[in-house]
Formats: sequence, structure tokens, C-alpha cells
Amino acid sequence: MLWSLFKILFFVVAVGALTLGAEYLLESEGGVQLTMAGWEITLGPLQSVIAGIVLLVVVWLFLKLLSLLVAVWRFLNGDETAISRYFNRNRERKGFQALSEGMMALASGEGRVALAKAAKAEKYLQNPELTNLLTAQAAELSGDRKKAEETYKKLIASDATRFVGVRGIMKQRLSEGDMETARKLAEKAFELKPKHEETQDVLLTLQAQAHDWAGARRTLSAKLKHGSLPRDVHRRRDAVLALSEARDVLAEDSSIEAREAAIEANRMSPDLIPAAVMAARSYIEKGKPKLAVRVLKKAWEVHPHPELASAFAEIVPDETPKERIKRFVALTRIKPDHPETRLVLAELNLAAEDFPEARRSLGDLVDRLGDARALTIMAAIERGEGAEDAVVKGWLARALNAPRGPQWVCDNCQTVHSDWTPICENCNSFDTLSWRAPATAEVSSATGFQMLPLIVGSLEDKSKLEDIPEAEIIDEPEITEASAETDTAAPAVEEVTTPVAEVLTDDKK
Repeated sequence: MLWSLFKILFFVVAVGALTLGAEYLLESEGGVQLTMAGWEITLGPLQSVIAGIVLLVVVWLFLKLLSLLVAVWRFLNGDETAISRYFNRNRERKGFQALSEGMMALASGEGRVALAKAAKAEKYLQNPELTNLLTAQAAELSGDRKKAEETYKKLIASDATRFVGVRGIMKQRLSEGDMETARKLAEKAFELKPKHEETQDVLLTLQAQAHDWAGARRTLSAKLKHGSLPRDVHRRRDAVLALSEARDVLAEDSSIEAREAAIEANRMSPDLIPAAVMAARSYIEKGKPKLAVRVLKKAWEVHPHPELASAFAEIVPDETPKERIKRFVALTRIKPDHPETRLVLAELNLAAEDFPEARRSLGDLVDRLGDARALTIMAAIERGEGAEDAVVKGWLARALNAPRGPQWVCDNCQTVHSDWTPICENCNSFDTLSWRAPATAEVSSATGFQMLPLIVGSLEDKSKLEDIPEAEIIDEPEITEASAETDTAAPAVEEVTTPVAEVLTDDKK
């Protein structure tokens, strides 16, 4: 309304100004005198103004005619589109101006404005290859998903824009959560442009989520081939995919194929802990303990880990605790000062009821690490050495409130996982789990030795722990069985077959 009123007022003022100007020119004296070839022409003020305007129009018409003559000359010399370009130049100018304004509106987040400018550009240019993409993106921004999909389908019809159309519909399916259709579209987009890095990443993620490990490995090889992935990263991620494929095959009871895939994954990336563990266990099943030892030692050199120690213990499952300590020297001497090595030694000596040696192995880890696992081991040592219940309970109380130590944590979303997986269960990121200390986690035992029966003592002493609050029950996963020798000088320790949580629950009762 205000804009219309402004235009009316402007028109009235313009007409008034022109009228006053014409009246002034009529009343003024003088003018313009032209002399040429014996001719003399005198023009009054108003006539001079009119002559100037006519001259400008004539010059403009002359330039237009000259441009037309140039276009005709080019046409006669073989340029078949010269004349059509001449007549369409003004339309193209308006069309490209609308296209430019639409792109600016799209970048500014003005979806409706961009959609209107795209329609105007299409009207003038009549070139869908240029305007359909702007129309589709503007429709997405403004929330018109139906129009966006229709426009993307138009793009698919042309060879020049087919990739853009497929990629646009793929992104729509991803936002809708239709992962299966999105994966098929990603495969098509990858087929059209195998060098497109974003499409490679999307396809790799979708294939990993769908457990299409063979397809994911092909996509990963394509990334390496086209230079979008460093060779060392490719080797690591290919090992992750091979390991994932092995785990799926193992779940289908095809143990031979799983063992071979696990060994292949370990060969490609010896530092991948789950691959080393699975490869070692496959060698154990084949009756090749020396190869299992070699695999675990190589992985331990890179990163000591409780799962490696557990697999090392499985090589000789029926040995005594003292025999196990002696055999573990091959592993623990590799990195003797690493916290995991010292914790393993402490647990081994606890199983053998050598409490002073367990204390020496633990050293200052209680103060330096201060996590639940170190504190729990310290409580077991105190119980084994005959400390009072109040001392043992004090260590347990500290363990319950202490950090839980390293766990499998996603580097992308910081989600804690109880077991290693190639895909984060929370954010679906690929190969983002690392073994480190999160904010909170569960207590885990490294080598499969029960030490909490040592904390609570014999079954006859359970009545002494009736005052332990229910909140102090540790939620601990079941730990592997281990044999223990009975010593009359130490608290009574029965053969370990009970989960830690069950032991503590009985004690609370």
C-alpha cells in the first residue's frame, strides 16, 4: 500500500517538474545556432532540448543497427546462432541477472526469494540445466520437499545433470532415514562419478552400516586409487573391514573363513587389537600356539590391552597360577613400565596369592591412575594380607566413586562401548573407537582372574559385611575362570567360578 502511494506521488511530482521545465524553456530567450555548408539553423531553448533527445535516440538506433549488421555478417560467415543471440541478448541478460540474485538469496537462506528468482530465470533463459538445480535447492530450503524431488528427477533425465539429480535424491533419503534406498542411490552416484570424494564417504558409511563389508572394501580401494585416502589410513580401515567381515562370518558358524579373514586383518594392521585377539584365537583353535604368541606380542608392543592378556591366558588354559606368571614373562617384559603390564602382573600374583609381589607390581598406580580397577586390586591385596574389614571397605568405597579406566570410546560423539565395533552405535561413524579413559565407564578385569573373592574372604566371614550399602555393589561383567592354589596362611579362597557381581551381592545379603 505504501509503495503504491509512493509511486503515485513520484509520478505527480515528475509530471509537475516536466511542466515547469517546459514553461521555463518557452519563456527563456536565446537558443542554439547551427551553421553548416551555408546553412544556418537557429533553435530555441525548447527546440534545443527536443533536438538533443532526438539525437540520442538516433545514436542508439544507429548502434543497434550496427550490432544487427555485425550479427548478420557473422551469420553469413557460418555462425548459425549469431542472429538468434542478437535478439535474445536482452532476455539472457535479465535471465542471468535473476539467476545471480537467486543464488545470492539461496546463500543468504532466503528460500522463497530464491525460488521466485529461479522461476524468473527459467522464464527468460529457458535452460533447465542452469535453473533446475537452483529451483531444487531453493525448494529444499523453503521446506517444499515434493517440488525439490520433482526437480531432481528432471535433472536425472539429462546426462549432463544426472549425477546432481541422483545425489540430491540420495541426500533427501538420508534425511528421511531411508538408508537402504540411499545406499542404492549412493552406488549409482558412485558409478557416475567414482572420483567424487563426498559420494565415496557416504557410500562407505552406508555399506558399513548395512554390513556390506565386501562392497565397503571395494569403495575403500577406489578411494585409495583416486588419491582421496592416504595409503596408511587405507591399510588400517581395510583391516577394520576385514575384521568386521570375519566377525560376521564367525556369527554364521563358518569358522574356517572367519579365521582366515581375522588373520588377514591382523596381517594388514597388527596394531588393531580386536584383529590380533581374533587371529590369536584362530591360531589357538588350529593348534598353533607359537603363532598366537607372536601375534599377541606384536600387538602388545604397539598397545598393551586387557583383551590381549586374556587371549594370551587362553593359550594354556589349564596351567597353575605360578606357571601362568612364568609364561606371562614373554608378554610383560615387552613394556614393563606400562600401567596395563603392571596391572596384569598384580592380578597374576593375586591369583597366585603372592600378595607382597602383587603390591610391588601395582606400585604407585593407585595414586597415579586412581581408577576403579587399580583400587579394587589394592582392596584385594589388603584382604589377602589380612587387613581389617574397615580398610578393605575403604578401598572399595574409593573404587566405586573413582574413574573406571580405559574403555572403547567414540572419538566423534564420546559414547562408551562395552566392546569394539567398526561402527559407533550412537553416531554411526566408521572406525572412530579408541581405547582410552572416558568420563565414566565400567570396571573391567584384564586377564580373567577373580580377585574379589579375596576381598570378601571366606564364606564364613560374609556376615561381617552386612553393613555395606546397596549402592556399593559393583556392576562388573563376568570374568574368565582361573585356578588358584590354597594357602593356609592366607584367607580362604575357593575355586573361582562365580561372577564378581554375584559375589558382592551375596556379601551384601
